[in-house]
Amino acid sequence: MDATVLMDNLWVIIGTILVFFMLGGFILLEAGSTRMKNAGHIAGKTIFTAGIGALVFWAVGYGFIYGEGNAFIGLSNFFYGDASTVEEGLAPAVDFMFQMMFALVSLTIAFGGFAERAKLSAYVIFAILFSAFVYPVVAHWIWGGGWLGEHGKQDFAGSTVVHLTGAMAALAATMILKPRIGKYNKDGSANNIAGHNQVFTALGVLVLWVGWFGFNAGSTFGVADAFFGFVALNTQLAAGAGAVAAMFIAWVVTGKADIPTTLNGALAGLVAITASCGFVEPWAAVVIGLVGGLMVFYSMKLFDKAKIDDPIFALSVHGTVGVWGTLSNGLFAVPALSTDIDWGQAGLFYGGGFTQLGVQAMGVAASGVYAFVVSYIILKVMNAVMGGIRVTEEEEIIGLDLSEHGSYGYPESMPKHKEKAGV
Repeated sequence: MDATVLMDNLWVIIGTILVFFMLGGFILLEAGSTRMKNAGHIAGKTIFTAGIGALVFWAVGYGFIYGEGNAFIGLSNFFYGDASTVEEGLAPAVDFMFQMMFALVSLTIAFGGFAERAKLSAYVIFAILFSAFVYPVVAHWIWGGGWLGEHGKQDFAGSTVVHLTGAMAALAATMILKPRIGKYNKDGSANNIAGHNQVFTALGVLVLWVGWFGFNAGSTFGVADAFFGFVALNTQLAAGAGAVAAMFIAWVVTGKADIPTTLNGALAGLVAITASCGFVEPWAAVVIGLVGGLMVFYSMKLFDKAKIDDPIFALSVHGTVGVWGTLSNGLFAVPALSTDIDWGQAGLFYGGGFTQLGVQAMGVAASGVYAFVVSYIILKVMNAVMGGIRVTEEEEIIGLDLSEHGSYGYPESMPKHKEKAGV
């Protein structure tokens, strides 16, 4: 094997490991953003649903995305097991592993809408069905030779495929599960159910930020021209801009530089630049990240007003900002990184007119509607068949650590009198 081909494959496997490590970031982020009585449950369910997602992706997910089929879905390459090597490009197994990690991240985002009130069995069944029938279809449309890809839809590393798809499933879950006990008062006003550890949340964001270099820069699929460095630069600038914008808007509007909002701003910058990290110039990455940081602040407030309980802000960070990130390509994509390489058209600000913006909007609408409707139907059927997908009131007050797993994640911090009080 040529040294450059070997380096390309090595680079993508490094990216694979970085993306998989992002699940550790999600564990810290979600655990820190919720109450300690559910921390062990969050850690455990993230690990075992990653196992379920990996098996389903191996069995049918990859085939539905990249198999030979039609514009809607792939229909071959099930139970994947290609051990062949290559003289150029990626070895099949290397590409398979990299693609699997994106499916696992999208699944983990979807579970943000389940937080603190869903049955463990609901996680198990939805992990199977989402990994088979929701994520692979959207991924096929855009990355697997489907109809949106044929229209020139630009999504470099997954603002739509990964983040919007996961967020739409989270929205469906949130609507069916209803708000957590104590979230809203009788007059409709919302209570702030604070997470138990901001340091965990911050560390989670930092782990995700690092992992995002595998997510975005790894999606260059090679090292020959070192383009991954440019993609990493855009990723870093957008994340920084998102964090700064979110902190300052919270400071100006509320009088406090709210930490959770700042952290969500960094994630918003990362989500926003994911679609366009390989299509835009660095100044545009800063603008995209800044807008993402501002949007996440107001989106969080909007969902609260609509009485949609989003415990870890998955809908705002991955949904609202995922839409913005996808549309931003239609504004900022430069000809050298789009038209000149036959990947869609240049953006509105670079002489491309409204063509690419229209394709991006169509992709957002079609993917978002599909992911939401199919997830909603799946969860509604599960709700009816399983006698509800939400734990009982008593189980929710006790906490999912004890009610679903039999022990607390912080046993020393949960004395008997606090268990009864539902702390």
